[in-house]
Amino acid sequence: MTDALIRPARPDDAAALGALGRQTFIDTFVAADGFAIPYPADDLSTFLEASFSPQATARKLKEPGAAWWVAEQADGALLAFANAGPNTLPHPEARPSQMELRRLYVGKAAQGLGLGTRLLTQALDWMEVHSDGPLWIGVWSGNLKAQKLYAGHGFEKAGEYQYPVGAWLDDEFILRRG
Repeated sequence: MTDALIRPARPDDAAALGALGRQTFIDTFVAADGFAIPYPADDLSTFLEASFSPQATARKLKEPGAAWWVAEQADGALLAFANAGPNTLPHPEARPSQMELRRLYVGKAAQGLGLGTRLLTQALDWMEVHSDGPLWIGVWSGNLKAQKLYAGHGFEKAGEYQYPVGAWLDDEFILRRG
């Protein structure tokens, strides 16, 4: 698995990307061996459908100004992905012409292989070229591992906001570099 290919996502990746995103979100934030956030079932279902259905993923892959990368096994199975695009974070100094890392997801079976770091490097390089200012990331306030990773790449806490998972609101940190 360490020989995974990093490549730009394609429209025909939508279903696999959605499935990987859905499962990674559940494994990371919902499962008992993850963060075990007690999302109400209706809120979780609404969020997962809006975020990771094949149709929603296909729409997001077509977004102007956004980019996606996947880590793929030799057999074509997707292991991880990253998505960056125009900033949407609610910070008074942020503008849409600045870039945001929106998602960096590594499937449970592929964690610890360095794919997250490889995808992050790819995304940050792209973001630097396409941004007219600082780079931005939103990260769940309880995800210390991700915060440490981003700090190692020069990101610092610049604010806080609430991220909706259905009607449930997660406390998130806004990170900025530059």
